Amino acid sequence: MPFRIPFSGRGHNYLDSEIAHAVHTMRTAIPLTQGPHLDRFETKFREYIGADHAFAVSNATNGLELAAQLCQLESRDEVIIPAHTFTSSAYPFLKAGAKIIWADIDPVTHVISAQSISSCVTPNTRVLVVPHLYGFGADMPAIMKIAGEHDLIVVEDVAQALGVIIDGKMAGTFGDIGVYSFHSHKNITTLGEGGMLTVRDAKWADVIPMLRHNGHCAYPYERPDYWIPAMGDVDLPTLDGKPLWPMNCCLGEVECALGAKLLNRIDDINLEKRERAIQMIDFLSDYSELVFHREASARHNYHLLVAQVQYGYRDRFIRRMACHHGIQCVVQYYPLNRYPFYSKLGYGAADIPHTDLFFDNMVSFPFNHLLSNTDLDEIVATTQETLSFIRNQ
Repeated sequence: MPFRIPFSGRGHNYLDSEIAHAVHTMRTAIPLTQGPHLDRFETKFREYIGADHAFAVSNATNGLELAAQLCQLESRDEVIIPAHTFTSSAYPFLKAGAKIIWADIDPVTHVISAQSISSCVTPNTRVLVVPHLYGFGADMPAIMKIAGEHDLIVVEDVAQALGVIIDGKMAGTFGDIGVYSFHSHKNITTLGEGGMLTVRDAKWADVIPMLRHNGHCAYPYERPDYWIPAMGDVDLPTLDGKPLWPMNCCLGEVECALGAKLLNRIDDINLEKRERAIQMIDFLSDYSELVFHREASARHNYHLLVAQVQYGYRDRFIRRMACHHGIQCVVQYYPLNRYPFYSKLGYGAADIPHTDLFFDNMVSFPFNHLLSNTDLDEIVATTQETLSFIRNQ
């Protein structure tokens, strides 16, 4: 059905200066991939985040695929991942040969916690995957303490939390690996797809360019004729003497040029979304049917605005918002263990009561940087009307 205010798959508009910069790059960039704009974007991102090494990739899923390879997992190794996240947080680690242990989420913040991780750690645990879901930064100091006690690799899935600050540090810089997304729905997007992989370990940084670009590398010797034996070498990437499979997940020059430009206003976008989210939450504070996670600090960028709907009202609420008011609310994220994909692989069982309770009663509102103040006022007003209507049924 058509909606007056849809749950948009686009996070923001581009400024005229950003469009002009992208067009200029289209006209002038040589080459259109693996060029100087890639270097500039990676450098600017590294400086903004405070990371040791940063590598642009075609999307965050590819970043997680590379991360899983860098972890050098074996069949006995276990990876702790919350079931309440997007599927690409999990399946790259299955492909790399590990076993998944589903962790629960915190009932207030809806992200993985040190407490839920502690109950999942075994002698075979090797990796923790920490998605900063909805744009809220998980308790990384407490999580890193557990990781240190058990010598675990920490992968931060920062796809939804670019620019989020936890105890004075950027999300993604606590763990060993950080993976960011510039997908169409995110607070900044490089024309629909894009991602960034950050790492702390120099030996990982040394091998990533080969992994990212088909095993391409320079010849280890000087060639009198540049074409003999070929324009460039291709070798098998190795880490600690073990082979890794290369991929092709480069981000093009136009996307990199745009990404570098967008970094100039990510903090402003995050601030505007957070202020609007807090305002909407406060306008609806008299309605006990909706329980929001209210966080007014830079620890939340409100990539999404979600609430838990009380009293079993969720489906009636979404139905009236959609069918009567034309406001498209949605439900996210289906616990991964419930999908046939994971069930068929033997990961259908999970002891995650907070995850189940939240998902079965949650709602995600239309909330992106494209929405006008009038749109947001209308969402608040129709939410109030809908809840009042349900109360009086």
